Amino acid sequence: MKQNLHTQLGLLRKERNLTLDELSLKTRVGVEKLAHYESGEEIPSEQTLLKLSNALEVPVSNLLDGLEKK
Repeated sequence: MKQNLHTQLGLLRKERNLTLDELSLKTRVGVEKLAHYESGEEIPSEQTLLKLSNALEVPVSNLLDGLEKK
């Protein structure tokens, strides 16, 4: 079942036992911005998606699958 991007981000972060602070340090993306991504208030840029996929150790396609095609 496909998850929304924001749901996937939260699940992957929690599966890896990372706090928002720790993910922020790994990605150099602010905690508040990460919280907005996880809540679905904002969608990360392509560059940020790459940072997130590297930090979470998943292919970027795993995150992109959660984006709805426009």
